[in-house]
Amino acid sequence: MAATNSTPKVNKHHPDLTGEHFYGDLLQLIFFLVFLAIWIADSFFMHFSDISTLLPLWLRLVAGSIVLIVSGYVANTGLKIVFGTPHTEPKVIDYGVFKWVRHPIYMSAIGLYLGLLLIKISIAASIVWVFAIILYYGLSRFEEKLLLERFGDDYALYMTSVPMLLPFIRRGK
Repeated sequence: MAATNSTPKVNKHHPDLTGEHFYGDLLQLIFFLVFLAIWIADSFFMHFSDISTLLPLWLRLVAGSIVLIVSGYVANTGLKIVFGTPHTEPKVIDYGVFKWVRHPIYMSAIGLYLGLLLIKISIAASIVWVFAIILYYGLSRFEEKLLLERFGDDYALYMTSVPMLLPFIRRGK
């Protein structure tokens, strides 16, 4: 059977994982490369929508660095929990950074974009960032359907108690 855009990709090294969108990694890479190209071009060469001068450099560097450090920590911690060691009995991961958000790795990717935008503010790159957020939301919803199929009520309960992408914003399903 040929893979379609809705066929989940299963990790052969970690059979305890539920899966992800077949094109998820490719879409994330494309969005990040487009963002990076626009952000670099606008911020350092063309300045067609660079509005960085609205805030002092020190403030942008401090704020951007904090967001980048937190995002890196959350991504690293989430990846270690998911891929560090296979879980002997598949279950809903609801500890560590997963007790704060259901998709901490996606949240970290969104934070990476934001950290760079705080350092050099580009309206054009911000537009790509908004579309990247929509992409991550869609990928999260797709994966949650798989998780609901696999874990049923356990995952449904987790969804009602832990926000999807932003800590402290509880919307449930």
